Amino acid sequence: GDLLPADGVLIQGNDLKIDESALTGESDHVRKSLDKDPLLLSGTHVMEGSGRMVVTAVGVNSQSGIIFTLLGAAGDEDEDGRDRKGD
Repeated sequence: GDLLPADGVLIQGNDLKIDESALTGESDHVRKSLDKDPLLLSGTHVMEGSGRMVVTAVGVNSQSGIIFTLLGAAGDEDEDGRDRKGD
């Protein structure tokens, strides 16, 4: 149930299964391995196994950070598309 705090690439893993439902909506756990699907995303949870990764992005540069930034930017516009802060 550990939360991944950053995006990264798996470099060592042992029967690693990740819950990516927070980002994808898919309820099935995703098996990660060096050969197939080695990308790990922040905001997801480790459900089984263990592994090591090289961090590639943190904070607003991570996939979850980009999503939250885009959601926040959409909330700053009025219905007519004008920026609330500048008006």
